Amino acid sequence: MMERFAAAFPAWLSSLALVAIAVGVAFAVHWLSMKLAHRAASQTATDTDDIILRRLHGPLRWLLVAFALSAIQPGLALDKTGLVAWSRVAGLVFPALVGWIAIALLGVGADIVKSRADITAADNLQARRQRTRADILHRIGMFLILVATFCMMLMSIPSVRSIGVTLIASAGLAALAVGAAAQPALKNLIAGLQMAFTEPVRIDDVVIVDGEWGRVEQIRLTYVVVKIWDERRLIVPVSKFLEESFQNWTRETSQILGSVIWYLDPATDIPRVRTKLEELVKASPRWDGRFCNLQVTDTRPEAIEVRALMTAKDASTAFDLRCEVREALLSFISSKMPEALVRYRGDVEFRQPQLEPART
Repeated sequence: MMERFAAAFPAWLSSLALVAIAVGVAFAVHWLSMKLAHRAASQTATDTDDIILRRLHGPLRWLLVAFALSAIQPGLALDKTGLVAWSRVAGLVFPALVGWIAIALLGVGADIVKSRADITAADNLQARRQRTRADILHRIGMFLILVATFCMMLMSIPSVRSIGVTLIASAGLAALAVGAAAQPALKNLIAGLQMAFTEPVRIDDVVIVDGEWGRVEQIRLTYVVVKIWDERRLIVPVSKFLEESFQNWTRETSQILGSVIWYLDPATDIPRVRTKLEELVKASPRWDGRFCNLQVTDTRPEAIEVRALMTAKDASTAFDLRCEVREALLSFISSKMPEALVRYRGDVEFRQPQLEPART
């Protein structure tokens, strides 16, 4: 009965139904496996298993579908042309899936490093170093995996394999031509690999590039994104950080020394101003308690240059501290020490007016 019922259906329809069942079973197995895995991961204290499941969720689903279809392939009604097409598609799909899983595993490693490197801490030098290296190596590894995956997919095509010898013979000239045409891109690519180990800049470093003050927001394979203080983004080629000078305010530590300069009258009571500065700095929660001082650093005919130094835990806090102290001390001087404001002096000469002789 069942045999006659099955024979009543066309072969292609039976094959289509078999494919649908295989795909449905693969989806069900994947859903159940992920459900159990997520439940087990929720019982652990670490987030490593959550990262693995999140990254491998998509690739594993389609890998199960590919295995299910491979398992039912002998039962499908495929002629010679269909078998050839099946093998061609499988030769493209399986390398793509393997490459996808390799990229996912690479992302797992990068995510684990980033989750354990907390750059919000006060002294985050080591965390920024780990994040920067993980980010750059992740992008380089992903590029290499994509190239290898693409090559494996091409090698599954017989027509491509047959011309392989010709391609290898002309590879030297092709490499020279491509290298000459893509010299800037290759230069930045190699510079990105060098940056991963020399570390002239790291994620969240405070830098001054092309006269712009900002933080390193992203380090890509060929360029760096610097977030400027006014929310603009400065896109800088990686090679610029290796070939040209720039300022890195957080190279060794996040702590920084800030300065504020005032121009005051030469007759200013400097000890009184110094006492007020120390009072203002020590009362500020932005000061890290390491150092503060005030000195006369220059003299001019009409004014003296007074410089205050103060420390803070990072560049952003130091900037706010400098603004706070600058405003507070100016307010104090204008209200309590107006004689310290710059005044321009001059000589005034009084002459007795000469009386004109009386007219007769």
